[in-house]
Amino acid sequence: MSMSDPLGDMLTRIRNAQRANLPITQCPHSGVRQSVCDVLKEEGYIRGYKVVEQDNNKKEIQIELKYDEGQPVIRELKRISKPGRRVYSKINDLQPYHNGLGIKVISTPRGVMPDYKARNENVGGEVLCQVY
Repeated sequence: MSMSDPLGDMLTRIRNAQRANLPITQCPHSGVRQSVCDVLKEEGYIRGYKVVEQDNNKKEIQIELKYDEGQPVIRELKRISKPGRRVYSKINDLQPYHNGLGIKVISTPRGVMPDYKARNENVGGEVLCQVY
């Protein structure tokens, strides 16, 4: 069975696991998913992740979720650019999210990065998701 929005699936798995107060969630591996996990880990929204090799020669990402005093660190996790409607942003149109308290994850020609790094490097791209 093919999936039409793999990144949206990963974000939904993270949201559902945090609502259930689970320490770890799993999703199939892909390069974009791993890049988004890199950004979330670097920004402190998740504790970490690891890529696990399955016995059927497939990989899986195990994401370790982060909580602060029993509450999830990620308050809002929203997919912006979807397969049916891609959202691209020029650097001038890229505004800070929640006055800089949250981030937008951008896929640029220089890789996947948070919005403030994209502004510093003066490069725009596809707005994948926003995290607060």
